[in-house]
Formats: sequence, C-alpha cells, structure tokens
Amino acid sequence: MSKTVVFGASGQLGHCIKLVSKEMGMTDILFPDEKIANILDTELLNKLFENEKPGFVINCAAYTAVDKAEDDVDLARKINKDGAANLAELCNTYQATLIHVSTDFVFEGNQASLLKETDAAEPINVYGLTKLEGEKAISDALSRHFILRTSWLYSEFGNNFVKTMLKLGSERPSLNIIADQIGTPTYAIDLASCILNIIKNNITAYGLYHYSNEGVTSWYDFAKAIFDISKTSVKVLPITSSEYPTKAIRPAFSVMDKSKIKQMMNFEIPYWRDSLEKCLGNLDREHRIN
Repeated sequence: MSKTVVFGASGQLGHCIKLVSKEMGMTDILFPDEKIANILDTELLNKLFENEKPGFVINCAAYTAVDKAEDDVDLARKINKDGAANLAELCNTYQATLIHVSTDFVFEGNQASLLKETDAAEPINVYGLTKLEGEKAISDALSRHFILRTSWLYSEFGNNFVKTMLKLGSERPSLNIIADQIGTPTYAIDLASCILNIIKNNITAYGLYHYSNEGVTSWYDFAKAIFDISKTSVKVLPITSSEYPTKAIRPAFSVMDKSKIKQMMNFEIPYWRDSLEKCLGNLDREHRIN
C-alpha cells in the first residue's frame, strides 16, 4: 500500500485518523508535526514530498474559526485556499492522490432541500468562501483528488460542540441554544473511516463528495440529545439566530445528500444519534478512568 501523509495531524480529525488507522491495521501513514508539514511553507513541503514520495495525502489543515475569519480574511484565505493549492500542486508533481476536507458552509442554506454536489455553492461567510476557493484551487490543479464536504464535526478530541455542551451543562442551570439552524452532526471517527476506506480500497472515482452522518437536526435538538444521553441535568431553551447574533452568518439549512458517496463506497453511513452515543460513551469511560 502507498505511503500516506496527513496534514493537520494535531487537530481533531487528525487524531481520529490516527486512531482508526491503527484499528484498520494501516501502518504506512505519517502524521508529521506542523514544523515540518506547514502547508504554507512550500520549501518544507517540497522536502517532505521528496523524502516521503506519498501515494496519498490527507489535508485536515484548515482555518476553522468561523467568526474570527470575518476579520482575519487574509490568514483564512492563505490556509484554506493557498495551502490547499500548495498541496494540490505537489500532489500533481509527485502523482499522489489528495483527499481534502471541506465544509457545508460553502452553501447559502436558504432552501430546505437536501444539498447535492451539483448544487450552486454560494457562501455567506468568509470561512465558507475561502474553503470554496480551496476546492476550486484543488480541482484546477489536480485530477486525482477527493474533496469531502462535511458538517458539524465533533469527537472525543479537540474543541467541539459536544465537549463545549458537556462543560457548560455541568456549570450552568440553563442554556440558550439556537433552534433555527438545521444540519447534521458528524462524528469525526466516522469521517476518518470513510477517508481511510478510500485509501485502503484504492478507489479512483475522483471528485467532489458530501459526507456527514445520516439524519437531520438543529443545534437545539443536538444539545438536547447530548444532555439526554449523558444524563446531564440542565434546562435547554430554544432561541432564534437573531437572538444570538454572531460575526459570521451561518446557513439556516445545510443538510447534505450523501447518495453519491454511498454509491461510490458501497457502505452505510451511521445515524447521527447512534454515533453520538458512541462518542459520549467513550468520553464517559475516559472521565471515569481519569
């Protein structure tokens, strides 16, 4: 099997890929430190590609601070567009396949229908715009690519909505959670499994795909599920987006159609609540051990 290099290895998805790759017995995967794998440093990247000559590259590196991106446009664009372009160009030179993670935030989210890969991408915030620019840079530079758009990513690792809710739920008697933004939570372990299966099965149906867990929910119902499953006693109050203004506007509806990737992978995608139960079970066991 070809060697794989993971960029953004220290982040949430990078940790999940490391865990799942061990479970799958995939040993020829490198998780380099950002000091030697900075996607903005072309000199370092050239050395890394020359030394390792990967067959696959996974790009988990991204600027994901959605609200900060509104003021930090240049850095967001450098990481999400230029960094992606750097990897695509080197993958093209070294004949490697790039698997790049993108976002549902490339959509405006103004219509309540499942979003297909062929639907128009019209971002309404800087984060979504720069991620879309990254997608275009990859598709322009490299034919051997998979772009996987995902949504509402969480896991046992890093900072995410699930861990934030558990922390706040233990500290406060009540929480106000937005109820008019609809999407699908995605367990990063499930996304990691999808990515690694593309590599393990040497799939060559290159292109743009949507991947999230199955089902539909709101942030309010997601929070309710977190507290119900974890048996956390906190009152959850639904509010509208207008009652909790943020620097960046979020899509009101960003539920993605996964038909294309299910046909390509020939597998079932877990339902979001089932995966949430697994994650919370792992966090509970970790808490009890510590």
